[in-house]
Parts: sequence; structure tokens; C-alpha cells
Amino acid sequence: VQLVESGGGLVQPGGSLRLSCIGSGFSFDDSDMGWYRQGPGGECKLVSSLTSYGTTCYTDSVKGRFAISRDNAKKMLYLQMNSLKTEDTAMYYCAAGQGSLPYWGQGTQVTVS
Repeated sequence: VQLVESGGGLVQPGGSLRLSCIGSGFSFDDSDMGWYRQGPGGECKLVSSLTSYGTTCYTDSVKGRFAISRDNAKKMLYLQMNSLKTEDTAMYYCAAGQGSLPYWGQGTQVTVS
């Protein structure tokens, strides 16, 4: 299983970024996917998830601002992040699995400042 994230960077508060993740080495279509983040304090949290059936879930702090999506044909997972806040600063990790999300990429840094 390989997951490679991209799209992070430095953005001002109120700005937008789109994170991308390409998966390989597993059945992408049949897998549940998600985005975790680890902030400067070290706490790791599931930001959003998207099941293989299309069910989405978001942590309260990003509802209405972030949108998760996937393109199974391209084996891509996305996280559109709008109205970014300083507290969104974190390393963002793409994750995959079935039921749980045990497989992670190496992460992409998002800094809102």
C-alpha cells in the first residue's frame, strides 16, 4: 500500500488549499479513505472520511469549510479546504483501509499564517 499526498503549503487565514492523495498497491475502489492531521501540539485527529460507498464524515471544526472527495478512476483522494484558520495548521495525512484506516501516507504540511 502506498499513499502519496501533495498540495500543502503556506496560506493566509481565509485562504484555500486543495490536498491530493494518490493511492497504489491496493483496491482503491473498495477502500474507505480519510484525512488525519497532526497539529503543533502533537494531537492527531481524523479530519474527514469518505467510505467506499460515498458516506462522508467531518470533524466539527471543519464542517462547512472542508470537502472530501475521491476519483476512483484516478485512484485519487482530495480535501478541499476553504476559509482556512491558523488552527488548521498541521501535517495532513491521507489514510486508507476497510472499516478502519491503518495505512497512512507520509503527509503534507499545511501552514496557515
